[in-house]
Amino acid sequence: MKKKILIIEDVRAMRANLVELFELENYQAFAAADGLEGVALARSELPDLILCDVMMPKLDGHGVLATLQNHPPTARTPFVFLTAKGQRSDVRAGMDSGADDYLVKPVPREELLSAVKARLERAEKQRMEFRVEYKSAKPLETLGLTPREAEVLFWTAQGKTNAEIGVILGVLPSTAKSHLEHIYDKLQVDGRHNATLRALEVLSAFGA
Repeated sequence: MKKKILIIEDVRAMRANLVELFELENYQAFAAADGLEGVALARSELPDLILCDVMMPKLDGHGVLATLQNHPPTARTPFVFLTAKGQRSDVRAGMDSGADDYLVKPVPREELLSAVKARLERAEKQRMEFRVEYKSAKPLETLGLTPREAEVLFWTAQGKTNAEIGVILGVLPSTAKSHLEHIYDKLQVDGRHNATLRALEVLSAFGA
């Protein structure tokens, strides 16, 4: 599955060039023309990485990052600033705000691709470490889930799709989806990411 890259950039030519660059590198790239549109797209599309300008109308890059950090489904999404603001104080402010990287325009093509690849690999490594560390779904039953629902949530929290969960548990993808809908109702959450956060909290507490 292609990794999804969200580009938030108010300059049309730059925005188009970045989308083309990442699509040629086999990413699924989509773009927003201002900060508010970027926040909306991030929430609806849940990209694997966000590349964001700082100086933009409606909501600047720092505002975008702060907003997404306060939204659980996007709080851990790798976030990279790409901006012309290259003073040391600008870079420090960007990193202090919680960005994963800060690139100054104009940035060489290979440097940009390398930075994006490194952040995506780091995020994948963190997911793999989760898979190694947590081995049992049993603690998730403390959330009021049935054993089967606990298993579905356990694998969902490891990034598995409904089809993959179906193969692992020997059920139809539609059955896995049905279990997930029941899980969302029981946990009072609105989607996979929020359910994953609840799962991580419980598994961490139990050291499962």
